[in-house]
Amino acid sequence: MSNQERAPRLDVLLILMLAYGAASLLHFAHNAVFIEAYPNLPAWLSSARVWAAWIGVTSVGLAGYVLMRLGYQLAGLATAAIYGALGFDGLAHYSLAPFTAHTWTMNLTIWLEVVTAALLLIMLAGRFSCRLGVARRKV
Repeated sequence: MSNQERAPRLDVLLILMLAYGAASLLHFAHNAVFIEAYPNLPAWLSSARVWAAWIGVTSVGLAGYVLMRLGYQLAGLATAAIYGALGFDGLAHYSLAPFTAHTWTMNLTIWLEVVTAALLLIMLAGRFSCRLGVARRKV
């Protein structure tokens, strides 16, 4: 048995989900802690609501991963894709104020979340395409 055969399989999808989850946590945490510094946020938005939103978003990702682990591949991939798509919501900051009105750290956390969400969606699209191909061949 070679070293490659003994090595655990690298689960790129899990790694991308965790990377996006970490980037999302970083962005939401920065948002919650420095909420007063973010330009033009609505007055009703509080740190507690930011944290609640992060828990909601993360729950979607967790549900997608659990569905996939339980064997519900298409449902899990679709749910994980919704999770990934939620990563683009940070771009809404730029509808409230231009890029230049945000600090370097604000922009970094926003774009880190967006880029990791995009990478996750690319991986999910590939897996979804493979799953659809398998389903078509069975018909």
